[in-house]
Amino acid sequence: MARSLDGLVLAPVADQAPGQVGTRTRFAYHEKDGEIWAEYTGGDVVRGHLVGTRAGDRLDFRYVQLKTDGTTSSGHCVSEVVELPDGRIRLDETWEWESQQGGGTSVVEQVTERAP
Repeated sequence: MARSLDGLVLAPVADQAPGQVGTRTRFAYHEKDGEIWAEYTGGDVVRGHLVGTRAGDRLDFRYVQLKTDGTTSSGHCVSEVVELPDGRIRLDETWEWESQQGGGTSVVEQVTERAP
């Protein structure tokens, strides 16, 4: 199992569609006793939260966000935690919206900057 996500800041490696998270979005992760949660902001996201569980290297969580245009959206994501050769953490994500149509995959990786 890869190391804890607690205190790590992660960012997408590529932009998603407009109005979604992108390379300017930062996720500040927390983890304790199999629970995970994060706050995120940046790009088209004013404020976002995710909450879920971790079993081994698998995360299962729900997310909700407020966008710059004043709309909200929510969805579900399952991620695999991968430790990179340089020791950083990567999440390989498969997600789907629950508040609208659509879904996809994305990758977020640990960055060395401070949490937002």
